[in-house]
Amino acid sequence: MSMAYSNQQGTAQEAGRPQPQTTVESAGGPFIRHSQRGRAPQYVVSGTALNGIVTQPLVARPGYFANFRIYQTVSGTTGTVTMAADAPYNLNSLITLKDAFGTPILVADGFTASYLIGLYGGGYGVNNGSNAMANLPGYSAPSAAGNFTIDYALPLEFARGYGVLSGANASLLPTLQFNINSSSALYASGATVTATQVQTTCDTDFYWLPEGAAVEPPGLGTTRQWIQQQLNPLISSQSAARLQFPRLGGYLDTIILTFRDSTGVRVNPFSTTSRLQLYVDGVPLIDSTYAELQDDMWIQFGAVAQPTGVVAFSRKTSLNQQSLGLLDTGEVYLSTNPGTLLEISQSPWGTFSNSPGTMSACIGQVVPTGAIIQGLPEL
Repeated sequence: MSMAYSNQQGTAQEAGRPQPQTTVESAGGPFIRHSQRGRAPQYVVSGTALNGIVTQPLVARPGYFANFRIYQTVSGTTGTVTMAADAPYNLNSLITLKDAFGTPILVADGFTASYLIGLYGGGYGVNNGSNAMANLPGYSAPSAAGNFTIDYALPLEFARGYGVLSGANASLLPTLQFNINSSSALYASGATVTATQVQTTCDTDFYWLPEGAAVEPPGLGTTRQWIQQQLNPLISSQSAARLQFPRLGGYLDTIILTFRDSTGVRVNPFSTTSRLQLYVDGVPLIDSTYAELQDDMWIQFGAVAQPTGVVAFSRKTSLNQQSLGLLDTGEVYLSTNPGTLLEISQSPWGTFSNSPGTMSACIGQVVPTGAIIQGLPEL
C-alpha cells in the first residue's frame, strides 16, 4: 500500500518545469510565420514644458521593431483658446528618428511626421479613414482651454515584415527625439501656458525573435527613410517655376508636397486652370489637372479631408488603385539614383498672398540592403 502511494509522487524538478512553448511552427516558410507580432512599452516622460526636448533612450526588445507608437497629451493650459493653423498636429517642431549607426530614418516637422506620414504613407492605418489621426479613438481634440491628445505611429515597416530594425541588442538601438513646439506655434491667442505640460508615451509594435527557427525578416537592414527637404526655387504668386527636388538614391513609394507662404502658413498654390507636372529627368511622368490629382488622392488614401496646401503621390498601388498599407509588392516603386532629377512644375502657379512661398517634400524612400525584394516576400 505504501509502495503504490510512493510511485504516484512526482519529483520537485518535474513540478517546477516551465510550460513548453506552444506556438512553435514546423520548419520552413517565411519570417512572419515563425515570429509573433507583439507590443511592449518603451517609456513615459511627463512634465515636459513647451519648447522642451524629449530624448529618452529606447529599450531593447527581443525582436525587431516595426514601428513606434506615440501618445502625447498636453494639459494644464487655461483660457479660451484659438488654436494655430497646424495645431494640434504640430505639437512637435521636429521629430528625429535614427538607427543605431546614426542613419536618419525620419527627420520632419511634427505636422508632417505625426499627421501627413500617417495619412499618406501606408504604415499606420489604412484607407477606411483610420489613416486620419482625428478618426482614431485615442485622439482627443483640443478643448476650449487648448488641452488635447494626439496619437500616431512612426512606421519602420513598409511591407509586412520588411523594413524593421533590430531591437534585441541594448547597445545597438535606434534613437528618437521630440522637439516640443512653442506656445505661439500651438495657440494663436487666448492661452495661458504657465502650467502647461506635455506627457509623451512611447510603445513599440515588434516581431518577437522566432522560436525554434533560424529565420530573419526579409531584407534585414533595408529601411524606408522619410526625409523632409525644401524644393528650389521659391514660388511667387502666379509665377511659372519648375521646382527641383533634392538628389535621391532609393526606391520612392510616397511623395508628400506641402506649400507654405512667406509667413509659414499652409496655403493652396495650385491653379485650377494650369496643369501640374511631375518630371523625372526632364520627362513629365505625370501631367495632370489639379482636380484629377485630388480625385487620385481620394481614391488612393480614402475619403478623408485633404489638408490645405498638400499634394501626395503614392507608388504603393501595386495591387490596387488604393494604397493598401502593408499589403504591397513594391512593383511600382520609382527607382532613383543620385543622378536622378525630380521636378514639380505648374505654369503658372495659383494666386496666393504673402509671396514668395516654399514647397517642401517629404519622401518615403526605400534604401535596400542588396537588391530590393519585390513581389510578396512573405509567400
